[in-house]
Amino acid sequence: MTQFHLPNAAATREFGKKLGRSLPANSILLLAGNLGAGKTTFVQGLAEGLEIPESIESPTFTLINEYTNGRIPLYHLDLYRLEASEIEDLNLEQYWEGIEVEPGIVAIEWADRLPYKPESYLQIELTYTEKGDRIATIFNVGQDDFNLDLGDLLNNSNSEKCRAT
Repeated sequence: MTQFHLPNAAATREFGKKLGRSLPANSILLLAGNLGAGKTTFVQGLAEGLEIPESIESPTFTLINEYTNGRIPLYHLDLYRLEASEIEDLNLEQYWEGIEVEPGIVAIEWADRLPYKPESYLQIELTYTEKGDRIATIFNVGQDDFNLDLGDLLNNSNSEKCRAT
């Protein structure tokens, strides 16, 4: 587990951008956090780090937005409005198994609603503090050989924007 202090929305976006520059294809990000915690802001930064030129909007009503014009495709999912049985019908494993879609980064908002999870993923929890800033907590699940240099995220960031706690 690694935690990062994010004092504002700009830092949350910058954190996503730095992660987007570091992640390889086939990375799965399960995002958790209350409404307004910064999940979509984080994904907007992630897309910027992936060099995706399109505007990133929350797929709350479309459920899945596919962005394929970047360095690596981004598949942005939002499960907020769905029940477990509806999620099962989406066959989301096609995204993390590379079935029918080009391997990319899969970012799933409200991932706690998933009735099943991939074998390996990064779980990113965004929480507010009493001061109104955010803490991003990253859990690496099942990715022993996953070589994401989280220290590099710190070395390339302004300490006022993003720092480990």
